[in-house]
Amino acid sequence: MEYRFLGRTGLKVSALCLGAMTLGREVDEAESRRILDRFVDAGGTFIDTADVYSRGGSEEVIGRWLAGRRRDDLVIATKVRGAMGDSPNQVGLSRKHILEAVDASLRRLGTDYIDLYQMHSWDSATPLDETLSTLQRLIESGKVRYIGASNYPAWGLQKAIDLSRQMGWEQFVSLQPLYNLLDRDIEMGLVDVCRNEGLGIITWSPLRGGWLSGKYRRGMDAPPEGTRIARSIGQNWSEAWDKYNNERTWRILDGVLATATEVGKTPAQVSLRWVLQRPGITAPIIGARTVEQLEENLGAVDWSLSSAQMEQLNRVSEPTLIYPYSSIRPRT
Repeated sequence: MEYRFLGRTGLKVSALCLGAMTLGREVDEAESRRILDRFVDAGGTFIDTADVYSRGGSEEVIGRWLAGRRRDDLVIATKVRGAMGDSPNQVGLSRKHILEAVDASLRRLGTDYIDLYQMHSWDSATPLDETLSTLQRLIESGKVRYIGASNYPAWGLQKAIDLSRQMGWEQFVSLQPLYNLLDRDIEMGLVDVCRNEGLGIITWSPLRGGWLSGKYRRGMDAPPEGTRIARSIGQNWSEAWDKYNNERTWRILDGVLATATEVGKTPAQVSLRWVLQRPGITAPIIGARTVEQLEENLGAVDWSLSSAQMEQLNRVSEPTLIYPYSSIRPRT
């Protein structure tokens, strides 16, 4: 396993982060424990969850498993923002909701501190200073060690950093955005903010729901049976299939398959490795429904794509820039 500093902090984390969204939901507790055990046995230290995953169920699974482990060997990250009840105050990033939510997460996780407490998405209804001052209180109390953001716009992330700096509060140390070969939008602003301000980037959906796993091939007119996208048909067909069923996607998948053959790795391992080698990335978040899936994902570390291979994948996945990024050119 590789280990990297989380942004500018002195905190080291494994270069693969285990995402726990499926634990206790798609994956029963026995298999969840096997996945967690195998991840740690492979050198993994970084585990990401959220209170809304199965309405606390994911945190509870981790908490029961964590009871048999040395807590300080692990970096546990969770998130707050989503609705955790029917009350109008059981959602968002208000002081009231955060203070209730952090205690509930600590209880479910069976721990007295959270290593990385992340704001799950931007909350336009709550004043930013209310959220950030509350997070400062949590750090001072010892309940939280570091704070991060997820699904923030670039301007909002920069505003939060600037306000924290101005007030002398602890700043966000990481961002958790969507990023993979198919979805490179964060390169239009967010990556620059993170690199300029020293935030680590922890990416969710690095295989884009299985699109980059090797199960999809040019010429298909529907997702393979049993895949996550196939299971979502009827619920969100347009997002799951139609959005990506286009020439750009098939061109990228062709490139991934060719590179995988060249290096003797699986398409999933190549796709994860590409994320790992991109500027500013700390760790992609890997999800697994079985130990076998986890095993394949673990094969993304301890080797490298060549500069030529990275450039080829960069080229086939180059996004179409929107204004004003399309008119910005680097100075020479």
